[in-house]
Amino acid sequence: MRIQKVESPAGITAWLVEDYSVPIVSMRFAFRGGSVQDPGGKEGLSYLMSGLFDEGAGDLDREAFQDRLDDSGAEISFSADTDEILGSFRAIDEDLEEGFALLAKAVQSPRFDPEPLERVRSQILTGIEAGSRDPQEQSNRKWAAALYGDHPYASPTEGTAESVKTLTREDLVAQHEAVFARDNLVVSVVGAIDAETLGRYLDQVFAPLPAKADLREVPKVMPELGQELSVAYDLPQTSIRMAYPGVDRKDPGFFAAYLMNEVLGGGTFSSRLFEEVREKRGLTYGIGSSLSTRRYSSGLGIATSTRSDRVSETLAIIKDEVQRMAEEGPTEEELEAAKRYTIGAYAINNLDSSTSIASTLTQLQLEDLGIDYIDRREALIEAVTIDQVREQAQRLLTTTPTVMLVGPEQGGGSDQPAASETPAKPETETGG
Repeated sequence: MRIQKVESPAGITAWLVEDYSVPIVSMRFAFRGGSVQDPGGKEGLSYLMSGLFDEGAGDLDREAFQDRLDDSGAEISFSADTDEILGSFRAIDEDLEEGFALLAKAVQSPRFDPEPLERVRSQILTGIEAGSRDPQEQSNRKWAAALYGDHPYASPTEGTAESVKTLTREDLVAQHEAVFARDNLVVSVVGAIDAETLGRYLDQVFAPLPAKADLREVPKVMPELGQELSVAYDLPQTSIRMAYPGVDRKDPGFFAAYLMNEVLGGGTFSSRLFEEVREKRGLTYGIGSSLSTRRYSSGLGIATSTRSDRVSETLAIIKDEVQRMAEEGPTEEELEAAKRYTIGAYAINNLDSSTSIASTLTQLQLEDLGIDYIDRREALIEAVTIDQVREQAQRLLTTTPTVMLVGPEQGGGSDQPAASETPAKPETETGG
C-alpha cells in the first residue's frame, strides 16, 4: 500500500492511497478538539454541534441540503469524541463534484437553524435521560469522575441535561470558529482519485477556513489510582473494573507495554486472565485488559463480570495474575506468540476496507506517528526484548489500582452484567 502526502495549491495536506479497484472515494478528516474544548458549564457543545452539520448549511436549509445530498449519492457524517471532531465523506467518482460541494458548505457554514437545533437537542436530552436509568451508563460516569476529577475527561461527551439545555446558537457558532481551522486539521483519502484532483477538492472544502484554531490549553492528566468504588444496583452479576497506569503512545516503551498487555489480558481467548478466570474456573464469560492512549492521558484497564457471590474470589485471581506478570513478566513463548498475533492482526483490524484505511491513516496523523509507520511497525515489534517487556510490567502493574464494583450491595461489593464490560482492543493501535 503506497501512501502519498498530498499538498493542495492552498497548502492543505492529506494522506492519499490511490485505489481504482472500485470507483469510490472515502475521506476521513478530523479537527483536534472534541469535548475537551467545551467551555465550563457548556459540556456537550461539541457533541451537539456534530449533529447539526448536515441539518442545513450555507444557502440550503435542512430540507434542501438533505434533498441535494440524497440526489448526489454521497454520504456525509460527523461525530465528536473527547479529543477530536471527526468527519466522513464517501462517494462514487462520478458524484464527487456535487458531494464535495455539499461537504464544503457543511464544513464552512453550518446554519444551526432553530428547528434542527431544538430537535437534535431534544434527542440528546432523551438519550441522557435514558442513560440516567442505565447502570452501565451511570457506572461509566462515576468511573470517569473518579479517575479524572476536574479534568475535561471526567465529563460525558454528550454533556449533562443541565448543560445541554443552556447551549445556544451563539455557542455553536463560536465553537465552530474556534475549532474548525486549517492548522487543526488532518485528512486521509482512499480511492479512485489522483493527487491533483484531490488537491482541488481539498481547497474547495477546507481552504476558506481560518488559518489557526483558538483552542484552550488542556493539561495532561494521570488517572487517580488507589481508590475503591462501588455502585449499588440490583442486578444478577457484579461487574469489576480496575485501572492501572498506562504508557503514552509515543513512549519508546509502548510496544513492550502493548505486548505485555496482550499476554496478560489483551489477547482475550489466549490471555492469562482468560485462562485462569474463565477457562479454569468458569467465573465469567469474558475478561480482558486493554491499554488506552488518549491525547491527554493513558491507562491500562481490566474488566469482567461475575456472579455476585464470587466477586472476592475473582478479584483475588486477577490480582494474583497481575502480580505474577509484574514479578516475572511473560515467557519467551508467550512473547513470541503475542508478537505474531500483533503483527498479523493489524491488517485485518485496521486495513480491510477503504473506510478503515482512511480511519487508520487519520489516527496515525493525529498521533504524529509518521507516514512510514505502517512500513516500520513490524520491525518495531520484532525488536522488543523480553527484558523490555518485564520492565514495562513492573512499571505499570506494581501500583495499587482503582477498583470499581457495580452490582448488588454486599460487603462493599456491587454488580453489573459485563459482556459489554470486556474491553475491546483500542482501535487506535495504530500500535498493537
